[in-house]
Amino acid sequence: MSSSARNPTDVDRIAEDWVDTLVELDPTVGTYIGRAEADAKLGDYSPEGLERRAEAMRDTIARLDAATPVDEIDGVTVADLRSELALALEADEAGLPLRDLNVIASPAQEIREIFDLMATADVDDWATISTRLAAVPAAIDGYIETLRLGIERDIVPAKRQVREVAAQAHKLERDDGFFTEFVNGAPADVPDALRSDLARRASHAGAAYARLAAFLENELLPAAGEADAVGRDLYALQSRRFLGAVIDLDETYEWGIEELERMVAEQESIAREILRGAPATGAGDVVAEAIAFLDEDPARKLHGTDALQRWMQETSDRAVAELAGTQFDIPDEIRTLECLIAPTQEGGIYYTGPSDDFTRPGRMWWSVPPGVTEFDTWRELTTVYHEGVPGHHLQIGQAVVNRAKLNTWRRQLAGTSGHAEGWALYAERLMQGLGYLDDPADRLGMLDGQRMRAARVVLDIGVHLGKQRPDGGGRWTGEYALEFLGQNVNMNEGFVRFEVNRYLGWPGQAPSYKVGQRIWEQLRDETARREGDAFSIREFHRRALDLGGVGLDTLRNALLG
Repeated sequence: MSSSARNPTDVDRIAEDWVDTLVELDPTVGTYIGRAEADAKLGDYSPEGLERRAEAMRDTIARLDAATPVDEIDGVTVADLRSELALALEADEAGLPLRDLNVIASPAQEIREIFDLMATADVDDWATISTRLAAVPAAIDGYIETLRLGIERDIVPAKRQVREVAAQAHKLERDDGFFTEFVNGAPADVPDALRSDLARRASHAGAAYARLAAFLENELLPAAGEADAVGRDLYALQSRRFLGAVIDLDETYEWGIEELERMVAEQESIAREILRGAPATGAGDVVAEAIAFLDEDPARKLHGTDALQRWMQETSDRAVAELAGTQFDIPDEIRTLECLIAPTQEGGIYYTGPSDDFTRPGRMWWSVPPGVTEFDTWRELTTVYHEGVPGHHLQIGQAVVNRAKLNTWRRQLAGTSGHAEGWALYAERLMQGLGYLDDPADRLGMLDGQRMRAARVVLDIGVHLGKQRPDGGGRWTGEYALEFLGQNVNMNEGFVRFEVNRYLGWPGQAPSYKVGQRIWEQLRDETARREGDAFSIREFHRRALDLGGVGLDTLRNALLG
């Protein structure tokens, strides 16, 4: 796409209207994309709120169906926005919002996590925070109302998810929980009256989470399902939502098993390279032996979160400087990526995109669990590329930069997990090809993550579809999922348990990373086959990223026709 401005079309106006409607119905979306008018509000999580959103989606689909696209940009907008809205309505009809409870990505977390993105620089910012805090109890009560309707209709989550989210809610209700600690961080110049409001409203927010915990334990848990698996029909729907593409689930399961075997073989080969000349430990597992060897290397360790943050920032800045103008066109607006230690201590690393005006830059967050003070650079180098450049930051930031061509929905809200996370895994392998992972230790760290993602394809499809286990031991269960993942990741038991709980409660999301990577690589290879000697990998990346976020079927159609 050229940089010249494009006159907004009727389709663009429909998409912009949808963004305005979505921000009104779900103000957390507004905060994410930098719409300040949303920052003091929370959405209506009650059944009535869900119905208002569904009606708005139906209205937008009708408008899209009546519109006439004027160019390819319009065509992509209509295809992708209509598909996303139709899938959301299909999920509504299947009752998914009535059982929307899991350990990582449900309203129980969303209501709390939005405070991480709020400005905290001055008194006005803290007044806005206070107003949003006052909205937490109503949001939680509306959410409880929706889950209660699910009980009435026998559309409920699994007991495992209920127990885990209740435990999370109990942490938030405590006097030393997030809300109290958050407002205690208000600067000294906050007036006494506002400080008092903040303290009172933080207490009320904690009390709302106490009500949520009590409801989960006393009402939802007795009614919740015993089985973790959601079954083929719901799983297929969720898979389509996370990928924006239809895949053959049975073929993908078999491919996942083969891909996992390839990852293990590649890891073992590199582990032998690392251990060449090192004293043998007799452990028997060459990968575990290589990991133990690397974990004892002081040159590959960081001590403390300050050192971790500096290393993240330096690594990211170097990648941006070296890749800009050679492998990618990286606009000035996204050459800044802030690497930060997250205010939570839940574990995990994640990215949040820039606001539409870039007053808030893209950010890479590291949520460090309590007591963790040492970090191994060989494990995490590829993570910086995954979350930063050429991963999420380049992909998402480029779409925001491209405002001359793309409407707000295309720039900031469109896309799927398969598109975004698939690109980030694709980017990891790309950095290997560019020589950034030539150190065998760093390459082993990348493969550690790739192996986990391949294992998730097998586990997620296996357990939710009740497939035969790859070891021939019968059908998948939640208990076998714990054993299986533990065999394929180099992580402690607590991490493994959290990850498995995440997969069991969020079906279809975990495989979208590796499946998305597969589809990105297929599209690149098919484009190269068609174009022959004229193929340019840099031009392929430019064309693909200029589209912004889209579903993977839309991406395929846009690139290959």
